Amino acid sequence: MEPDVSIETSSMIRIAILPIGKIPHQTLRDYYSMFLHHHTIPLSSISSFYTEEQKSPFTNQPWETGSLRFKFVLGGAPPSPWEDFQSNRKILAVIGVCHCPLSPDLDSVIEEFNGICKGYASARVTRCFGFFPCDSQLEDGSKKGENLRLFPPADRQTQEMHLQTMMQEIAASLLMEFEKYVFQAESAGTILKTPLDSQASLSSEEVIKAKKRRLGRAQKTIGDYCLLAGSPVDANAHYSTALELARLTSDYFWYAGALEGSVCALLIDRIGQKDPALEEEVRYRYSSVILHYKKSFIQENAQRVSPLSFELEANLKLARYLCRRELAKDVVELLTSAADGAKSLIDATDRLVLFVEIARLFGSLGYQRKAAFFSRQVACLYLQQDNRLAAISALQVLAMTTKAYCVQSRASFSDNSHINEVGSSHADSGKIHHQSVVSLFESQWSTLQMVVLREILLSAVRAGDPLAAWSAAARLLRSYYPLITPAGQNGLARALDNSSERLPSGTRCGDPALPFVRLYSFPLHPSQMDIVKRNPAREDWWAGSAPSGPFIYTPFSKGEPNDNGKQELIWIVGEPVQILVELANPCGFNLRVDSIYLSVHSGNFDPFPISVDLPPNSSKVIPLSGIPTSAGPVTIPGCTVHCFGVITEHLFRDVDNLLLGAAQGLVLSDPFRCCGSPKLKNVFVPNISVVPPLPLLVSHVVGGDGAIVLYEGEIREIYISLANAGTVPVEQAHISLSGKNQDSVLSIPYETLKSVLPLKPGAEVTIPVTLKAWKLGLLDLDNASGKHASGSMARQLKDSSSPSLLIHYAGPLTDCEDPPKGSVLTPGRRLVVPLNICVLQGLSFVKARLLSMEIPAHVGENLPKPVHVENSASKEAIGSETKMDGLVKIDPFRGSWGLRFLELELSNPTDVVFEISVSVQLDSTEDKLSVGQDATEYGYPKSRIDRDFSARVLIPLEHFKLPILDGSFFMKDFKPDGAAGSRNSSFSEKSIKAELKASINNLISRIKVRWQSGRNSSGELNIKDAIQAALKTSVMDVLLPDPLTFGFRLVRNDLSQESNDSRPKGSVLAHDMTPMEVLVRNNTKEVIKISLSITCRDVAGENCVEGTKATVLWSGVLNGITIEAPPLQESKHSFSLYFLVPGEYTLMAAAVIEDANDVLRARAKTNSPDEPIFCRGPPFHVRVIGTA
Repeated sequence: MEPDVSIETSSMIRIAILPIGKIPHQTLRDYYSMFLHHHTIPLSSISSFYTEEQKSPFTNQPWETGSLRFKFVLGGAPPSPWEDFQSNRKILAVIGVCHCPLSPDLDSVIEEFNGICKGYASARVTRCFGFFPCDSQLEDGSKKGENLRLFPPADRQTQEMHLQTMMQEIAASLLMEFEKYVFQAESAGTILKTPLDSQASLSSEEVIKAKKRRLGRAQKTIGDYCLLAGSPVDANAHYSTALELARLTSDYFWYAGALEGSVCALLIDRIGQKDPALEEEVRYRYSSVILHYKKSFIQENAQRVSPLSFELEANLKLARYLCRRELAKDVVELLTSAADGAKSLIDATDRLVLFVEIARLFGSLGYQRKAAFFSRQVACLYLQQDNRLAAISALQVLAMTTKAYCVQSRASFSDNSHINEVGSSHADSGKIHHQSVVSLFESQWSTLQMVVLREILLSAVRAGDPLAAWSAAARLLRSYYPLITPAGQNGLARALDNSSERLPSGTRCGDPALPFVRLYSFPLHPSQMDIVKRNPAREDWWAGSAPSGPFIYTPFSKGEPNDNGKQELIWIVGEPVQILVELANPCGFNLRVDSIYLSVHSGNFDPFPISVDLPPNSSKVIPLSGIPTSAGPVTIPGCTVHCFGVITEHLFRDVDNLLLGAAQGLVLSDPFRCCGSPKLKNVFVPNISVVPPLPLLVSHVVGGDGAIVLYEGEIREIYISLANAGTVPVEQAHISLSGKNQDSVLSIPYETLKSVLPLKPGAEVTIPVTLKAWKLGLLDLDNASGKHASGSMARQLKDSSSPSLLIHYAGPLTDCEDPPKGSVLTPGRRLVVPLNICVLQGLSFVKARLLSMEIPAHVGENLPKPVHVENSASKEAIGSETKMDGLVKIDPFRGSWGLRFLELELSNPTDVVFEISVSVQLDSTEDKLSVGQDATEYGYPKSRIDRDFSARVLIPLEHFKLPILDGSFFMKDFKPDGAAGSRNSSFSEKSIKAELKASINNLISRIKVRWQSGRNSSGELNIKDAIQAALKTSVMDVLLPDPLTFGFRLVRNDLSQESNDSRPKGSVLAHDMTPMEVLVRNNTKEVIKISLSITCRDVAGENCVEGTKATVLWSGVLNGITIEAPPLQESKHSFSLYFLVPGEYTLMAAAVIEDANDVLRARAKTNSPDEPIFCRGPPFHVRVIGTA
């Protein structure tokens, strides 16, 4: 059988192209390509070379439309035993090709050519072409034989024109030779035999039969030459005669050959036409051809020679003629019949050619898998030959089947598509089309795919191609490790190692082996390296920009519209970056990865390689790092791996497709799940861009970066050091606060940082920050109550509760003085300095309450004065101790005067000792001791609270009482307008509540409770809530004075006598008329009418001035005394008492206010306008001495 046969093959003239002399292989191929352009020579172009010696036997030669067809055979071919049967199998012309620069001796060239031509007895025309001869060769060549043709040196186009002329001359010579042959065949009897003819002695009947057959065969041969001469009408006439004679002599084999020739003549005559009638005629005739080839089968010759090859060729010719998708069914039937006949072919070469042709035709139909199947049959036939060339052929054939079996090498992809795939590998955030996954992975083909790869591996080993062997073993191990036993896996690993030993160092392969590599995550920027875009139009250039990185949500993007596009990740030139990838080794051997690093095609990134050891059936997450080298976008499609001695590129996209296929059941297994790795959710790959170098601030807390331990309310100053670790100076910087408890940062020295700008690379600045610990919540207190000494701080430290310093900083606006228009500003940075404050429970409030003290005053010659009166009366300079004594100490002889105390009970649950100090702050309007000052603070003696103990602290509230009672405290919204009479007669409840709250806050703000523990730990307690709760119901009693103040005083008429009196101070004698005065002070701004009453009680509390058992006599009026007290002045009323019994007595004054106004009723908390208002003064003690 012959390859590449068709119905038109019978009309092609075979010409052998033979190298003569020394000629390089590539040069020979170049010359051969020139011949291929002249495979068809029109008859009209050879008329100048054609001479008709006698009348041509080709009477119907189509000189205007016909042509001669050449089939060039490079290197020639051995003579075929079937040349008599099919004349187109003969080598009818020989052309020698000589490269004259390497063959200077033309005589030896001609001699060599003539010697070669002797091996081609069927050749009718011989020519030797010499290319690029020198001048001497041109001169010498003209004297040589006529078969030598020299082509002068010229360009390619000129050479081809010259060659075209030579081919026209050869065509004319062949045509004339064909005419001679036909004349000889018709005149003289020619014996034509085939291997099918019997070699035994023939009987007389067989001799007669043979003579008749000879005539028919001669007509068939003449028809062949007519067809080769380009005269299909003449050929058809001779084929018709041959058919009649062959049918009469039952020469089925030649009958089929003549019928084949007639079909070829029909197609040549109707060249370019393809109508259904012609197609049906060709199909019908070829069916008869196939049938008669079958009839010519002789059983006794079956072991030696068989016409089966011609039958199969006929099937292939008809299939090639009908080969199109509309007639696919008929073509498949023909090819299937031909494939079935392959079993009966004797020659393995014939089977090889048959399978090649079947594979080609199935491929032309688009049946790639059928074509791949027969290609594998071709490869198997090649592998049966134990030689390297056959193995190379098998490898090449198998490489063509890999696409159909979906096991093709990545190197077989086109470069452009590969680059596009790499560039867009993660550009769509991991989008994978379902159809591509189905086409790449089909688990039902796994066994067949393994067989194909094994055959490729075997062929590559035999062919001595270590790279192809490594590629096949890598694909086999990577794709089908679940179906391979551990021993088989180790064998493939050894095959990889053996192949790599035969490869030069640094060899790259497009097919990755192990390990499997997938993208694990892009680590976010550390808090000290966040990138912030700059807005040059705003002074706060960082506003409205969120830190860079693949954030789905960031707390720093307040109210910004969420961009649904891809996130952006910014890298900085010269700063190392890191990406996490996961490696998996699902095989049963230890895997040594010599190096692995990120694969970047943009050229602006230097990766750092690392080596990894992976135990059997294990996975490992590793960081891969590198340094950006120049600004621009960066694309990371995968990793470059040096393993098993070869460098390969592992694309993340391939593993993503693999895992998707495993999830959908299209792939055998998930290599990461096999190694025990948990399922990884989709990793969104950001758009990575590299920007020029930026400054880099690094912070640390002076004294250590651990937790700042503070007790509740403690105030402490810490120092934060900032250093520029970048290569660009810091020219802009701004400090702000973020997080919870921002009010715990009392002061930040903004100017300190700005004063050192620009902060050059390597420079450092230290800024102080004042902190105040906040109050722990109930949950924190519960946790603190159950703490242990060893882990108390660790459990109470909560990053979410601590504030942070945000430092936005940036370098120069541009790197050059004149930036180009439209240039993008380099971004800034945001440094987050977390203030890791650990607040421990300090002093805790147990309770707070308001105490009222009623200490009786003693009646004497002078009336005790209130605090504000005493302060007003002091005009001389008094020391600070005297001031403090006046405020802190209580004179028991002065009396209480409605004195109230705020008692705070404090508990110390900590392990340290606290000292408590209470101070009050008085305004200058109330404190005349500090003239010229806005406020003066006075402190009370310190109290010490040991650990696990409690203490009570008393805070006197007498100094906060107002000196005058008027309506301003109640009537903030009072309008003396006639239209608002209803409002003039009543107070607004809302206004009263607001004024009460303001008064309480004012009072609380003046009282400070501070603590100190050790040398450096101090703070202030938050007593607002406690005081507020204690004063909620008594604030009016604390702040507002009584409308009337009462006092008693002894009246001495004889002061000189008193000076010599030895009685105790403030005492009176029994049985003596003692004159006294009661003083009533009006603390309001209006005249008050009162009805005053005076009582005197003994130690038992009984009234001793009334009744039958009265022990005190009096003169004057003690009851129903009507007095009009002028505003802010005192009124006196004199009386005398005569004590009959010595002892302790108590004087008390009381008054009923008549016609009280709204202010007095509000102070007395009365609702009814008719309810009387009763005022009672404090008790005054009188000591009576003497005898009864």
